[in-house]
Amino acid sequence: MTDPVVRNGKKVLCVEDERFISELYARALTKAGYDIVVEPDGQRALEVAQTNNFDIILLDLMIPTITGFEVLSKLRDTTVTPQLKAKIIITTNLEQREEIRKSIEDQADGYLVKAEITPRELVEFLSHLDT
Repeated sequence: MTDPVVRNGKKVLCVEDERFISELYARALTKAGYDIVVEPDGQRALEVAQTNNFDIILLDLMIPTITGFEVLSKLRDTTVTPQLKAKIIITTNLEQREEIRKSIEDQADGYLVKAEITPRELVEFLSHLDT
């Protein structure tokens, strides 16, 4: 018999179109007590994020329909998305020029390179966010 999952009350929107990665994240975060919703489509993810029902948004930059760059910009624009409470963590393997990465980091609450972080390290990182 497995131990029941103890919920921590935090809701995570994982915007990730790579099924293998989203499954890894979902499994690790669920095991750690997070409620997680996975959305692979950029436009749909923006709409879901704008419901303001999440504490954390894990946002990949290269996603279908609209990019993570566009989603981030619209979530940070208070005329488009007023009073967003979620912390936005960029998750990407895309190599960025320094000035582009700096611009993204200025808008986000965290920036993680997927190839450099395990699901367990992701859980540890999120546990230290002040949400």
